[in-house]
Amino acid sequence: MNTSNKKRRYITGFDGIRTIAVIGVILYHLVPYDIQGGFLGVPIFFVLSGYLITDILNEEIQKNGKVNLFSFYKKRMKRLYPGLVTMIVATSAYITLFQRSLLNGIRNVIVGNLFYVYNWVQVRQGQSYFDRFGVQSPFTHLWSLSIEGQFYLFWPIILTVLWVVLRKKQPIFDTIFIVAFFSALTMALLYKDGQDSSRIYFGTDTRMFSILLGTSLAVIWPSKGLKNNLQKKSRIILDCIGIVSLILIILMFFSMSGESDLTYHGGMFFFSLISVFLIATVAHPGADLNKLLTNRVFTWLGKRSYGIYLYQYPVMIFYESHVNIAAHPWIHVVIEILLIVMISHLSYRYIELPLQHFDYSRTKEVIGEFFKKKSRYGWQRLWIAGAVVMVALTMTGAVFQPKTQSNQGDQQLENVIKKNQKEVTEDNKKLQDKGKQGTSSSSSSSQKGTSSSAQSSSKSIQLTQSQQQQAANMKITAIGDSVLADGSLKLKSIFQQMYIDAKVGRQPRDAIGILNDLAQKGQLSNTVLLSLGTNGPFNDGELHQIMGAIGNRRVYWINTHVPTRRWQKQVNDSLNAATKTYSNLRIIDWYDYSNNHTNWFYDDNVHPNEYGLNYYGNFIAKEILEDK
Repeated sequence: MNTSNKKRRYITGFDGIRTIAVIGVILYHLVPYDIQGGFLGVPIFFVLSGYLITDILNEEIQKNGKVNLFSFYKKRMKRLYPGLVTMIVATSAYITLFQRSLLNGIRNVIVGNLFYVYNWVQVRQGQSYFDRFGVQSPFTHLWSLSIEGQFYLFWPIILTVLWVVLRKKQPIFDTIFIVAFFSALTMALLYKDGQDSSRIYFGTDTRMFSILLGTSLAVIWPSKGLKNNLQKKSRIILDCIGIVSLILIILMFFSMSGESDLTYHGGMFFFSLISVFLIATVAHPGADLNKLLTNRVFTWLGKRSYGIYLYQYPVMIFYESHVNIAAHPWIHVVIEILLIVMISHLSYRYIELPLQHFDYSRTKEVIGEFFKKKSRYGWQRLWIAGAVVMVALTMTGAVFQPKTQSNQGDQQLENVIKKNQKEVTEDNKKLQDKGKQGTSSSSSSSQKGTSSSAQSSSKSIQLTQSQQQQAANMKITAIGDSVLADGSLKLKSIFQQMYIDAKVGRQPRDAIGILNDLAQKGQLSNTVLLSLGTNGPFNDGELHQIMGAIGNRRVYWINTHVPTRRWQKQVNDSLNAATKTYSNLRIIDWYDYSNNHTNWFYDDNVHPNEYGLNYYGNFIAKEILEDK
């Protein structure tokens, strides 16, 4: 059947798919532990892009025998560059003015994104996509646009070669699908449980399978080659496939974690296949799912999904750096979503659409008109002036970016943690060395380093002479994150036989392997202290594994004081509820004790400063020693 003369139809349901995908991504970034699989919105975009671009290219190849590369690249750049460049410039200008601590490496960000290689810049710099507590870049999410940009650059050439060499649909489909499978296999082989998965998450080689699955669909399921009318039975079957795919996608948004080994051992590949089935159903004019995903809201959001994706991270990073979101997290979620949508609409209305259809051959004429005294552009010249100012600020920040930018408090905290970890590591080795557990020299050095703190701590909670002696001889295993690392020497000055394993950025699930390893080696004490939850909450399964590794030992879990993150209440509520399930679990309510004492903390209002450690150490000791 010759389809070359058919007018290309706009598949309105694809805007609905885009809306579902971008909603998943935004909710993942705003409430990552409620919508833990929302990051899967990106594979949906990948599959959809692969399908649409290949469908267009196949049509051109069948009609003309080749692809007009210049025309293709020109259309892609006019569609994508205006929004991307505007976002980068506006965000960089804001950083230059208001958050100069984020200027470090800004040149790499700009160059990497303009040339669509930013995902590899992130891999080289060792950026983590899943570290949600530390200083985050407002450009982190742009990795996916670089992968798509690389696809747009090479795919027209590759597809043309495939048609020339293989000629028929089936072998072309088979070849693409096999390459997609090997991409997913590469992801599975490179993934190592317990290691940061960002290299695999950002890599073109390990993520290309989603796009390739979309391209393979376009080869055997061209939008112009599908029948408008289907028999009732076929239509019902196709609708059922689409509806089941949609339901599975939504369920996986809630259930598939971005740091689960299942995700990288075939889970993401399976999700991409489901997305293929959904897109195939929506693309078919004889099915009903296109109508289901077509409505004014989905169409409006779908058309702006590119801008929504672009501006989500800058809005979140900048907003949350100035607002305490933990007290009313859902109110702030709504505010951030409204800001993202509003900015994205302005970008779509005044930047993306006009520049997508602008005739760039008239650039000189437009510039000349702009500078006339009685220019027809009128007040619009203010937009141009603002753009020039933003570009100037961006260039200033990029050229004169500081080598390091951290305030005095941050630098002091960083130095404290590094010093503590060095001393604690040495002491841990001595504690594990038989015959030296009671006479470790680093214990005395810890006491020397915190003697002034111990003296001032008597103003808050005092330990009796008997309690001090009891604590000095008590064997405890402590596992935690940066808050424990911050307070480790203070705790060591009280509990001289304490083994401490604390690491910046540690998630609760990371403790599972550590606890199991210590238990298997017979090095897990009968009393275990946990300080986890600063960097994110845990689910029931992770809690069960943590408590299972500890067994019947006594467990003290310090709850969280992290008002800058929306999961504070979730963590503390989960811990309180867990005491009803695990009889050996006791909660040390550091949150309630330290709340409203901002002078106890560094500027982040999370890590106790030198003064706050006086309260931190003795409070924890008192809670442990007085528990019967």
